[in-house]
Amino acid sequence: MKFFIRLRKNHIALAGLTIIIFYLLMAIIGIFWTPYDPTEMNYEEVLQPPSLKHLLGTDEFGRDILSRIMWGSRISILISFTATLIASLFGVSIGVISGFWGGKLDNFLMRVVDVLFSFPPLLLAIFIMGILGEKTYNVIIAIGIVYTPQFARLVRAGVLSIKNLDFIQSAFAIGGGKFHILFKHIFPNILIPIIVQMSLCLSLGILLESALSFLGLGVQPPYPSWGNMLSSARRFMIIAPWTAIFPGLAIVLLVLGFNLFGDGLRDLLDPRLRNIRS
Repeated sequence: MKFFIRLRKNHIALAGLTIIIFYLLMAIIGIFWTPYDPTEMNYEEVLQPPSLKHLLGTDEFGRDILSRIMWGSRISILISFTATLIASLFGVSIGVISGFWGGKLDNFLMRVVDVLFSFPPLLLAIFIMGILGEKTYNVIIAIGIVYTPQFARLVRAGVLSIKNLDFIQSAFAIGGGKFHILFKHIFPNILIPIIVQMSLCLSLGILLESALSFLGLGVQPPYPSWGNMLSSARRFMIIAPWTAIFPGLAIVLLVLGFNLFGDGLRDLLDPRLRNIRS
C-alpha cells in the first residue's frame, strides 16, 4: 500500500505507467477489434491523409495505419516482454552462479559475457538472426541473448557486494546451506536492481525489435510491425509523411514510457534514493 502511495507522488513513474497502460490497452483491444483489417489492401484509398474515415491515414497499399499500429503494438510488446523474461532468467542464473561460487567457473562465464558485450546489440542480434532465420520466435531468442549479459553483470556485482557481509557470514557460521542462504538472504537483496533493469530492458527490446523489423529480419509482411511499417514508409516520406510519423511516434512514446517508469521505479524502490529525494 505504501508503494502505491509513493507511486502517486512520483510524477515520473506515474507518467511512464500511464503511457504503458495505454499501450497495453491498445494491444488488448487490437486482439479483438481494429477499425479495419490491418492486412487488407484497398487500392482505391492508397496514401490517403488522416481523415475521419482513416484517423491516421493509409499506406501505399491502402491499409489503415491506425489498425496496423494497434496490431503491431501487441507484437512489439509481446516480443519485448518475452525477450526480457528470457534475458533476466538466464542473466540472473549466470550472475548468481558466477558471483556466488566464483573460481574457474566465474572466469569462464564472465569471459563468455565479455565476448557478448564486445558486440554492439544490433550487430549481435543480426548475427543471431542470420543463424536462426527470419521467424518471430527467433527475434525473441535473439533479443533475449543480446540483453542477457546486462543482467549477468548486474547480478554478479550485487552478489559479490553482499556475500561477504557480516549477516551472510553469520548465516554460514550457524550452518546455513548455500542454497538456503542464496534464496533467503542474497537474492532478496539484489531483487530491486533486477526489477529496475527489467523495466529498462523492455524499452531496449522495443527498439531492437523495431530495428530488426526495419531491416527485414523481424516480423515479416504482410503482418504489421512498427519497424517494417517504417521500412515501407521511407519511400513515401516526402509525399505521405504520416506513413512514417505515426509508427515512429508509437515507438518513441512507448520507449519513453518504459524509461520514465524505470527511472521512477528506481527512485521508489531504492531506499538510498528515497532518502535523498526526501
